[in-house]
Amino acid sequence: MAGENLYNVTDDIPSTWSIVETVVQWTTFSIGFPLICLSIYAMYFLVRADHIAPVYVINLLIADLIQICTRPFNLSGTWKLIVMFIEFFGISASIGFMVCVALERYLVIAFPLWYRFRRNIKYSLIMSSVIWVIPFLQISMLYLTPTLDTKLILFAVNLLIPFPLLVFFLAGTLKALSVSVSVPAVERRRIIGTLALVLGNYTVLFLPLIIQYLISGVTGRHNVEIGTLLERFSPLVDPLLYVFMRKGARTLLPSPASTS
Repeated sequence: MAGENLYNVTDDIPSTWSIVETVVQWTTFSIGFPLICLSIYAMYFLVRADHIAPVYVINLLIADLIQICTRPFNLSGTWKLIVMFIEFFGISASIGFMVCVALERYLVIAFPLWYRFRRNIKYSLIMSSVIWVIPFLQISMLYLTPTLDTKLILFAVNLLIPFPLLVFFLAGTLKALSVSVSVPAVERRRIIGTLALVLGNYTVLFLPLIIQYLISGVTGRHNVEIGTLLERFSPLVDPLLYVFMRKGARTLLPSPASTS
């Protein structure tokens, strides 16, 4: 009887987890889809008002839209594999554009003159095109990889490469800001806020997924999915970048005078 009860308890764990995952998927889709669409729409008016083109942020939101559109589907067989690859595509593109956003903020501070004269919408579009191509190459490698465990390890390693870059861009920006006197306080807070949001999103919501893939690939155990659950919330964070792209961001971060 005790053994039967234990079997029933353990048998309920996958079904309970499936319910939690379904609730999270539909909740993040219901909130994230209109939120991302609204953010892209707001970015359009930001471009018209300030005559700037936040190319990387817009592409980041589009990548988020791609991955969040896979949430309502609960398929099996070949269609499940296709949806999984589309989601992987969105995740990889999202991380790629997060690196681009961080790089751009770093160049604004560390190399202001170079950035001012070299900044060109053409270069941003070329870089964006490269970022969109990279997930196709990654998915091609995954498709040709023979075993699931190897696929997970390979995908995790690819997603882990941007981590040191994001840390470097944040550390380099903080170092450059510490000796810079020409950057207005409002712009400082907007830049730091953008980099902190990007690195925080990656560390809290993407890094557990990467660790999960590595553990699953090495051990062959695929019953640990907490990283997958956390990653579901990542598209809800990126729309906040719009706040740091507009001039009203000064109200979100305390000024040096108020913190002293």
